[in-house]
Amino acid sequence: MKKNLILALIIFAKFILSGQNIPVENYLYAGYNIVKKPVKVDSLNVKGKKFEEKNLLQNFVSFDKVFEKTTTLAADSGKISFSTPKDEYAFHYLKFYIFPDRFIKGNLTLKTADMFELYINGEKKKDKTTFDSVAKATKVELTLEPKRYEIIVKYLAPNNDRDTCFLETFFTPKNKIVGTQDFAPLLSVDPTQFYGIEIIQNGITITNVSISPSGRYIKASYNERWDEKPPRAYSKLFDAETGNLLKYNIQSNVKWTPTSSQLYFTRKGMKGNELIFINPANMELKVIAANIPEGRFRFTPNEEKLIYFPEEKAPKEMEFFNRILDNSDRYGAFRKRSNLAIYDLKTGMMQPLTYGYQNIRFNDVSPDSKYLIFGTTNTDYTKRPFTTTNLFLLNLETLQVDTLFYDEKYLSHATFSPNGKQLLVTGAPEAFNGVGLNIGNEKIANARDTQLFLYDFASKEIKPLTKNFAPSVRSAVWNAADQKIYLLVNERDMITMYTLDPKTGKFTSLPAPEEVVRDFSVAKFAPVVAFYGQSNSNADRLYVLQQGKKGKLICLDDISKDKLANVKLGEMLPFDFTSEDGTLITGRYYLPPNFDPEKKYPMLVYYYAGTTPTTRNLEFSYSMQMYAAQGYVVYTLNPSGTIGFGQEFSARHVNAWGGRTAQEIIEGTQLFYRAHPFVDSTKIGCFGASYGGFMTMHLLTLTDIFAAAISHAGISALTSYWGEGNWGIGYSSIASADSYPWNNQELYVGQSPLFYADRIHTPLLLLHGSLDDNVPVGESIQMYNALRILGRPVELIMVEGEKHSIIDYKKRAIWAKTMQAWFAKWLKDQPEWWKELYPERKL
Repeated sequence: MKKNLILALIIFAKFILSGQNIPVENYLYAGYNIVKKPVKVDSLNVKGKKFEEKNLLQNFVSFDKVFEKTTTLAADSGKISFSTPKDEYAFHYLKFYIFPDRFIKGNLTLKTADMFELYINGEKKKDKTTFDSVAKATKVELTLEPKRYEIIVKYLAPNNDRDTCFLETFFTPKNKIVGTQDFAPLLSVDPTQFYGIEIIQNGITITNVSISPSGRYIKASYNERWDEKPPRAYSKLFDAETGNLLKYNIQSNVKWTPTSSQLYFTRKGMKGNELIFINPANMELKVIAANIPEGRFRFTPNEEKLIYFPEEKAPKEMEFFNRILDNSDRYGAFRKRSNLAIYDLKTGMMQPLTYGYQNIRFNDVSPDSKYLIFGTTNTDYTKRPFTTTNLFLLNLETLQVDTLFYDEKYLSHATFSPNGKQLLVTGAPEAFNGVGLNIGNEKIANARDTQLFLYDFASKEIKPLTKNFAPSVRSAVWNAADQKIYLLVNERDMITMYTLDPKTGKFTSLPAPEEVVRDFSVAKFAPVVAFYGQSNSNADRLYVLQQGKKGKLICLDDISKDKLANVKLGEMLPFDFTSEDGTLITGRYYLPPNFDPEKKYPMLVYYYAGTTPTTRNLEFSYSMQMYAAQGYVVYTLNPSGTIGFGQEFSARHVNAWGGRTAQEIIEGTQLFYRAHPFVDSTKIGCFGASYGGFMTMHLLTLTDIFAAAISHAGISALTSYWGEGNWGIGYSSIASADSYPWNNQELYVGQSPLFYADRIHTPLLLLHGSLDDNVPVGESIQMYNALRILGRPVELIMVEGEKHSIIDYKKRAIWAKTMQAWFAKWLKDQPEWWKELYPERKL
């Protein structure tokens, strides 16, 4: 015999103007579980307490398991009913979702004579809960941000003859809401949610991929994180031919040997530091050597020797007093010096390869293991680029050294060709006396626009490989199987892959389903590439690409499938325009997930940091989808100065500091809102970080089209940043090439927002890590002081203990919400969230 249990669950939202009640119309019902009282071995427990009926609620229940199968119960005027077994205790499970579109505080009131527990997003609600014994009501205080909340009621049906049980639930907002159109909470059984900082920070991400030299096996490394605790790191092993997962949860620090395609790692053993090989075919472990030196090392290609990188650190002159030897000497790494040594696995002997004061940079070992390339640098602050590179060829048998390049400007790195007769060299366009320059009428190239060069040992000829190739090189690998160079490049607002035939100079685009390839690994002896990436609408996916006749592309692991389950993203669309000077400026915009073209939306504008393009990846600190989910139309563009669009385009970054870029941003913003009537042109915000933070401040001195702005780690005065930042003079040697405060005041004063602070009237939020050694926090402090003196709306939030980027899990979440609350205050007329985070204080 069963009895009916009546559950009336009503959400009551009292609007200031309308007084509406919003009932829950449907519930997900997962049925019931019978629960019994435990056997009483004693009358009291170890705490001297008697067993009570409420103790049954403490029984653990896996909600994931319970809600695997549900039925939908429709409410009748806010009430639902269901059966429960007679004369048995039973847990009944009900679930629904609250999805407010704005920050709101309120009370959730549950009235019942029976017992229950309330869970919000999987966590039992304990704090800020009061019980009225007369009214039989429990009142729970809720603070809701604009995101989806899962509400679960774990209801304990009593063991008695009562036919019905009642539960009434009301949500009463505390916010003073003006108009019903400003607050529309979605109460539903639909689990759909929008993209947010919690999704970015939690779940699984791929951190690295590496393929065996044979091209047969792929190792991918992962991080898994769900809260503030350190993430769990692990690796997976895949068969590159079939795509099958061979091994799960192998240790993350294993690497591939250079030729035999074994995995290796070191560990503490009975005989000191042991070198261990793992056979990927059967995961069998084998001790290759014992009592080897500790420290970082790299195999020679024949796997007979290990190249070590011993380090020393120069002492300070005296305690508490440090003679600064270089701008970077103010920070920890400058006095650390690396050398080279080689350890013979057969003899057990370590041979030092280099000795001296200079820091040694390892480049590569020849395929026959006979030669090593290393580099040093020269420093001369009297001429750009301040540091030059020397590359040396070291005979590992005789230790004879030959100089390949000396005092070479803008040279970065060199690796051997598969036959050892050539070098693949990376550098800036001005490297090798500008043999690779292609900057049109621009005066100075952008040194961050990385190029490729080919050096032939026999002829000593330097050949530019990417002079007429618009994308900027991120990394390059020369494959021994097909003799092609595999490239990972910034191409416009994407990161893509190419092959380059060094004989013909032909570039061929490689197929990749993702718009942003985050990392790739090329097999040494097979035309096989492993890579992972993401796009505007998906998180990480792992692939293997079989080149040649097979031409097979396999998705090995789809992280996005689970990570974005039930997540609804907004649509991304292109928006390009031709600027007044005839330049094509590319951009794109993101619409809110539930976009209605008949509505008016506030708009956000985002732009690049440094000179790197704003790419189409989903997961990053300023995710366009995250802000679109907050109800904004988000427009991003890649104006002049960005790499990945050709040398001439990127060279516009030099000695400009927004002189051209800012006008393109303003022009693009105006063209966009004029072309799209769904944008509220009075509610446009702008934001950026680092150079983008500078751009925010600079824009506000030029225009009043923005109603709110955010600058994270922005530069307010070129003179102070140039002299004080750890990267100041180095980055300025690129962005302000050959210009200094004493020879180009027009640039250093004319383009510094601080000197035009009186023109700023837009509410400005300044965010800065207190330990930022890239852009010192003083850059935000001096702008804050200026605007305070001028009586302008400004806030300065310092994130204690963080540097240029906000890394800490909890701080990063609050930092993101701080930006969202600032825009809600000024662009949505919703100040409640900001006031909750930063209540007004009297001085």
